[in-house]
Amino acid sequence: MLPAIPFNRPYLSGPETQYIEEAVRSGKISGDGIFTKRCHQFFEQHMGVHKALLTTSCTDALEMAAILLDLQPGDEVIVPSYTFVSTPNAFVLRGAKIVFADSTKENPNIDVTSLEELITPRTRAIVPVHYAGIACDMDAIRALADSHGLAIVEDAAQAIDSFYKGRPLGSIGELAAFSFHETKNIIAGEGGMLVINEARYAQRAEIIREKGTNRSSFFRGEVDKYGWVDVGSSFLPSDIIAAFLWAQIEHMADIQHRRKAIWQQYYEAFSSLTQLGVGLPVIPDYATNNGHMFYLVCRSLDERSALIDYLRQKQILPVFHYLSLHKSPFYQSKHDGRALPWADHYTDCLVRLPLYYQLYPELQQRVIEAVHEFYQRS
Repeated sequence: MLPAIPFNRPYLSGPETQYIEEAVRSGKISGDGIFTKRCHQFFEQHMGVHKALLTTSCTDALEMAAILLDLQPGDEVIVPSYTFVSTPNAFVLRGAKIVFADSTKENPNIDVTSLEELITPRTRAIVPVHYAGIACDMDAIRALADSHGLAIVEDAAQAIDSFYKGRPLGSIGELAAFSFHETKNIIAGEGGMLVINEARYAQRAEIIREKGTNRSSFFRGEVDKYGWVDVGSSFLPSDIIAAFLWAQIEHMADIQHRRKAIWQQYYEAFSSLTQLGVGLPVIPDYATNNGHMFYLVCRSLDERSALIDYLRQKQILPVFHYLSLHKSPFYQSKHDGRALPWADHYTDCLVRLPLYYQLYPELQQRVIEAVHEFYQRS
């Protein structure tokens, strides 16, 4: 029997365990050690952002962003329906009402043309999700946010090393959140990062991340003692996690080159499927591709289910993705009742194919051949 091809396989670049041992030998393995500082400095310089703070997850980064916005019960936040639950949940925890937006026909990103009609006097923020690492139309969102006095929080969980008109994703909104979960391009097992592009948020972000204390200022010698000065939680990761991430950062160029090559091979191999009405990823002219994910958009839920079953019989393990959150058991009764057809379309029809560094040509060819066999039979 052929070996199974999983959806994802975490990749170790080489020095991860060596750096973890270095962190242990340094005598400080709690948060904000030597490797955390290296990661912060890299992202601040590489992305040109005001401040980067590692967190234990992208979820935590989003929750920090929601606290920083000082949301009050009844405030409204616009979020795409087709996203992971962490995106709206961070704001729900602060008492905000979620106003769900639809996706576009071209790709699962937020439909910018629908946003203005969703804005009310209670709206405080727009949260674009750069699905599959492909940029949303940030000029349009920025103009809309500025005209209505709204904040932008970029959910850039999948968008490391991806750009909008030459600008790194995560550097455009007031705040942004990234993920280093094991399914992402560069990983730390679990991990995330809050990016702060507005200096006015920086000091409070440090306090929130340190349980509501000014402990970071104390360690820098800026105050002679630290205390409880704000709300917060323990959002900072161990330096062991940062050590693992640093090894990935050092090899990011190689990882990205490999992932984009795999993505391009899929795209070329499946271009003929568009004649059958099967959708491929669409990358607008203003966006770049970071090789995070390759997906197909089937013509129906039945077709997607049959394709997944067929590939699994071939020891290939594709997966679908998000379920429309406006129809979720938790939020359906709170949704305003608008139909969001494109979010539902991707919920029913999108399927993600295996994509990871070790998906060598012979393994990828198995996936390609199996997908073509399915469509030749159907």
